[in-house]
Amino acid sequence: MTHKELVPIAYKWVMKAGSCGVAFREFKTLCSNGECPDILGIRSGGHTVLIECKATRSDFLSDKNKKFRKNPQLGMGDFRFYLCPVGLISKEELPLNWGLIYVSDNGKSRCIHNPYCKTALGNIWGVNLHEKNYKAEQGFTYSALRRLYIKGHIECIYDKNYNRNFVEQF
Repeated sequence: MTHKELVPIAYKWVMKAGSCGVAFREFKTLCSNGECPDILGIRSGGHTVLIECKATRSDFLSDKNKKFRKNPQLGMGDFRFYLCPVGLISKEELPLNWGLIYVSDNGKSRCIHNPYCKTALGNIWGVNLHEKNYKAEQGFTYSALRRLYIKGHIECIYDKNYNRNFVEQF
């Protein structure tokens, strides 16, 4: 599978299994710490889920050289996961307190390691194990909202029926 194929699978996972109400895919901004997460999902309460998609071993191995991997407190995400084809990354290779999601050949995702869960039931909101860069996340969110404002879409957030109307479309 390619990185381009993995990103939509990660997005779907974070929205459903990650219980996020909004998520960003490969959103580039100058307001953050230089990190451009493949997926950054936001859940109510301000909890964030970061997913890094890895299609190759070399991409996974080079990831550890990034400044926010060497210093995890500089990175984004309360909860952090790698998503990759089955077997590309083993649980033993993961950085401290990272989860692992496998994607099968037919595109189905399955979380095989979840360090945030106290039970086998899979609720990822049990324990937050990371310090994170709040300023980077706020800059990231600011950039997204600023783009909506510039395009004239910010008024939608004031529409009390907007969420209901949006859900009814699907």
